[in-house]
Amino acid sequence: MTLKHDLQYAIELARGAGKIVQEQYGTVRRLTKRHDEAVTEADRASQRFIAAGLRRRFPEDGIIGEENETGQAITFDVSDPQRRIWVIDPIDGTNNFIAGLGAFAVCIGLLDQGNPVLGVVLDVTRDLVYASARGEGAWLGNRRLRVLETPLNESSMLMMTSNLLDGQGRCPAWACRWLGQTEWKVRILGSAALEAAQVAAGVAHGAVTMNGKLWDVAAPAALVLEAGGLITSPGGQNVFPFNARGYDGAKVPFLAAAPAAQPILLREIREHP
Repeated sequence: MTLKHDLQYAIELARGAGKIVQEQYGTVRRLTKRHDEAVTEADRASQRFIAAGLRRRFPEDGIIGEENETGQAITFDVSDPQRRIWVIDPIDGTNNFIAGLGAFAVCIGLLDQGNPVLGVVLDVTRDLVYASARGEGAWLGNRRLRVLETPLNESSMLMMTSNLLDGQGRCPAWACRWLGQTEWKVRILGSAALEAAQVAAGVAHGAVTMNGKLWDVAAPAALVLEAGGLITSPGGQNVFPFNARGYDGAKVPFLAAAPAAQPILLREIREHP
């Protein structure tokens, strides 16, 4: 069954949520939720809008979202983890949003039997829509996306999220190596979804996220895979199919990479822990 119409509806929802977020940009107050993470009323308003639209159109589908109204838990409304599950990140890059730095996104992903089959990443301030559905290609507006086919070289870009610390609060050696050299061009945007989208768009050879959650990877993974890229954990294990049964916000670290770059990046991570 084609996902073309589902994708178009998800794009419309993302655009509607983006308007809500844009209207509050520059005027929000930083709140905190579980684990002292940043949140705003715009995050919650964005998720309310998206979730309401999904429930109207797809009442049998599950929903996982980063926020709930109290901040004490995520939204987990899933009766069968093997069926379709929409995964929402109402603002990916909330700290950027609060600070007035315009790198943040609205993300809507769809898992089917644990696999990412549809993704929308709306770069809100630049009004850029990255969108894909299985069998329909990955697109930035009217431009079809394809990952880089070239090997890593002196002009290659690598994306890294700002929080690289491991469970012991230590910055891994591979990250220090990448930051300490000038051959590969390392960039940190502060939005895991926008960073991974650059792999799908053929801008970067790889993007690594160490402390992301399911909502950080679901939508951009669909983009990367449909554009010919690869998604694994930083250790090389499969991220998908993802078992969402009882998901409560556990970390989902991931590496998005072009095929020619992936073995080298995995070796770097493995040999320099």
